[in-house]
Amino acid sequence: MKYWLIKSEPYKWSWDDHVKKGVEHWDGVRNYQASNNMKEMKIGDQAFFYHSNEGKEIVGICEVVKEYYPDHTDEKGRFGMVDFKAIKSLKTPVTLKEIKETKSLADMALLKQSRLSVSPVRKKEWDIILKKGGL
Repeated sequence: MKYWLIKSEPYKWSWDDHVKKGVEHWDGVRNYQASNNMKEMKIGDQAFFYHSNEGKEIVGICEVVKEYYPDHTDEKGRFGMVDFKAIKSLKTPVTLKEIKETKSLADMALLKQSRLSVSPVRKKEWDIILKKGGL
């Protein structure tokens, strides 16, 4: 299993929106590196749901339930999407500030490639964030 982080601006699509929907496609990604990360996702992989711009915190965990397929919002047909199922909310959101202050998370893609909307998370990073989030 691989681990990921997916970002969304809460005013467009929040964790609460995703929980209410249950399963939803992750469309609109137009960065090739983020798209390549989604191409690597397999059913059962898990992802942190991160609120960007507002909140700047990891708030939940999703699971890949459908692998990469064409994105219906891409008129040129270059990009795809995956479907995520909302699994669990973190008991305590883990803020960007807290991540930055944790030495063992200094190499996290969220910090190194901060504008990337879909990024990998190493197992050790995953475990640290789960603990900080109360899981």
